[in-house]
Amino acid sequence: MTGSVAYARLPNDTANSETRHLLNREPVVHHTTHGGQITVQPDGRSYTYTYGPKGLAGLAHNRYALLCAVLASIGGLSFGYDQGVIANVLVMKDFITRWPMTPIEEGFMIIFCIGSTFQCGAQSLLQVLIGRAIGGVGVGALSTLSPLYMAEISPPEVRGSLMALEQFAIVSGVVLGFWLGYFTRDIPGSVSWRIPLGIQIIPAVILILGCAFLPASPRLLVLQGKHDEAITSLARLRLRTIDEARNDPLIQIEFLEMRVESTMIHRTFGTAESSKSNFSFADEWNSWKRLLERNYRDRTMVGVLMAFFQQWSGINALLYYGPILVKNIGLSGGNVTLLVSGGIGIVQFFAVLPVIAYIDRWGRRPLLRGGSIVMTLSHFSIFLLITLFASNWASHPTAAWISVGFVYLFTVAYGMSFGPVAWVLPSEVFPLSMRSKGVALSTASVWVNNFLVGLITPVMLECGTFLLFTTSSFLAYVWVTYTVPETANMSLEEIDQDGMFRSSVGRAEVVMKAQIEEDLGLRELISLQLAAESPGNSQHEHTNNLMIIGLHTI
Repeated sequence: MTGSVAYARLPNDTANSETRHLLNREPVVHHTTHGGQITVQPDGRSYTYTYGPKGLAGLAHNRYALLCAVLASIGGLSFGYDQGVIANVLVMKDFITRWPMTPIEEGFMIIFCIGSTFQCGAQSLLQVLIGRAIGGVGVGALSTLSPLYMAEISPPEVRGSLMALEQFAIVSGVVLGFWLGYFTRDIPGSVSWRIPLGIQIIPAVILILGCAFLPASPRLLVLQGKHDEAITSLARLRLRTIDEARNDPLIQIEFLEMRVESTMIHRTFGTAESSKSNFSFADEWNSWKRLLERNYRDRTMVGVLMAFFQQWSGINALLYYGPILVKNIGLSGGNVTLLVSGGIGIVQFFAVLPVIAYIDRWGRRPLLRGGSIVMTLSHFSIFLLITLFASNWASHPTAAWISVGFVYLFTVAYGMSFGPVAWVLPSEVFPLSMRSKGVALSTASVWVNNFLVGLITPVMLECGTFLLFTTSSFLAYVWVTYTVPETANMSLEEIDQDGMFRSSVGRAEVVMKAQIEEDLGLRELISLQLAAESPGNSQHEHTNNLMIIGLHTI
């Protein structure tokens, strides 16, 4: 163990108050400087901590982490912009006149993102597809790295809010992309679609420049053995000076939690705690295979199925083919269909706002369960209306507009549930040793299912589409109810505790983790060693009025 542990003595009245809490089997709450608190349960071992309030006040309190998350979420903006802009491009007169496409070609058109320079200057449909494929590599990487980075820099009390910014950025991109395309659609010639496709390069440039100012993930630095840099990065993210960080129990707890999990990784994989340590191909392959082993399988299924149900809820079918789907529910006229489908992005934009503020108060599971119920009812209602009135929409305009209302109701439910939460959970449920690969696999599930939805929707533009999405939304409710854990207001390391999932990380790992916590001083750091005054009892005299708050120094 490197470094040392010092102890801060609390005043007598504080210690006596905490002793009474312990005797009454009540949690002990210790308030720290800068507005944080540590809550220790009566067992003296279980604990939680927060750096400040939740919600909007918490975002303001963690303003630097918020700024970093906003910058990192630009990758989501690019993803969303592509979704929004392509819905208009596919129905622009100059585009479809130049390169008429079959439904299958439209489906393949959807799976790739950005490639803005290549797409903007395209002279053939093949060049457009190549441009989207090239850009897709970048956006695919961002959709993995952005939520992972945001999860690793976030304090527990606002992690959900910060990560919900990913969905907010995506929705903002959808709105921007759609309406920019809407206003350029009547420009003569190819400029109508080259402008909205080319503008995608702007957020990419902003992100490139902004990355130079983003602090490194302290968890990654700890994993690489760069402890000094990690504590400096963590202090910066929590708005502490380095001297304040070395004397702040919250910083020290979070830092030691990172060290505990990092040590477990190195012991598990037999690697040195050094940034220069390299895995062989066999090590890398074995680490990927661990995602499907019994100890990690339920976590992997949470990440993969969250992405699956997010995509098969039907949101991207509406975003990609909104004008076409709106026609199928009885509305006609170019402007009407475009305006109605464009409203989907706006509704989703406003729906995600309260989630950013309250996701850490409301929790993940209630949002997912409520959202899936409303999505199921909305899709089924649209299916019934299409079944009843599709043969003669002209005579039933009210039914057509009711269908539009259910489309918007579905969008609200999605924007408050699977939209943001599907980016939050995969970055929370995996332990540090498997987090990057787990998030990567979850993101791969997003793109695979995005591809499948985009591919088959043009072929299934009758009512069967909404029946399929009804079934998927209902299955999502059942799955969330019986499988998905609640992770709100827990540190990433706490989520990895045995018992959080039905399949544990293994008895040996539990024992190993407990020993590492003892070796590194984390248990000593959060222990409460309070006892009532007892004359003649040397142990009591030693612990009287003392609450161990470790001030770990490197």
